[in-house]
Amino acid sequence: MAKPDKVATVAEIADQFRNSSAAVVTEYRGLTMSQLTTLRKSLGSDTAYTVAKNTLVKRAAADAGVEGLDDLFTGPTAVAFISGEPVDAAKVLRDFAKANPLLVIKGGLLDGKALDAKEVGKLADLESREVLLGKMAGAMLATLTKAAIVLNALPSQVARLSAALVEKRTEEEGAPAVADAPVEDAPAAEATTQETAEVSV
Repeated sequence: MAKPDKVATVAEIADQFRNSSAAVVTEYRGLTMSQLTTLRKSLGSDTAYTVAKNTLVKRAAADAGVEGLDDLFTGPTAVAFISGEPVDAAKVLRDFAKANPLLVIKGGLLDGKALDAKEVGKLADLESREVLLGKMAGAMLATLTKAAIVLNALPSQVARLSAALVEKRTEEEGAPAVADAPVEDAPAAEATTQETAEVSV
C-alpha cells in the first residue's frame, strides 16, 4: 500500500505537469545545495524546480496524461515546471548548465509535446515574447512616425502648390492677348482714313 506522503507527492507533481506551460527534465548529479539554490533563484517565481524520485515522477506524469518522457527519468532527476515564459526559463537553464556542466538538460515538454535536449536548446535560442513584442512595438512606432512626417508635410506642400497656381493664373490674366483687341477699333480706323482722304481731295 502506497504511503500517504508518496501519494501526496505524486498528486502534487501531477498538478504541476497539468498546470505548467512547459517542463524541462534535468539531472543534477554532483551539484551542491548552494548551486541548486542559486538555480532556483535564477529561474524566478514562475518556475518551480522540483527534485523527486523517478518512480514518483513517472507515476505523476502518467496521472497527468504526459507521454514520451519516461526514458528521461533516470539518475538524480529534477524537473523545472514553468508557468511563465518557457523561452526565458530555458535560457536560464541553458546558461546555468554552461557555467555548471554537472547540470544536464535531458529533455522536456512544451504544449503537451515531448522535447529532446536539442529541442530544449533551440527553445532557449528563441527570442522571448517580451523581446518580440518590443520589436513589434518599435516597428509600429517607426511606421507611425513616418506617417506623421508625411501628414505634417502635406499642408506645406498644398500651400506651395496653391501659391504656384495663383501665381500662374495671375501671370496668364495679366498678359495682353492680340485676340482680345476691341472689334470696334477697326471701323473707327477706317473712318479716320476716309476723312483724311476727303480733306486731301
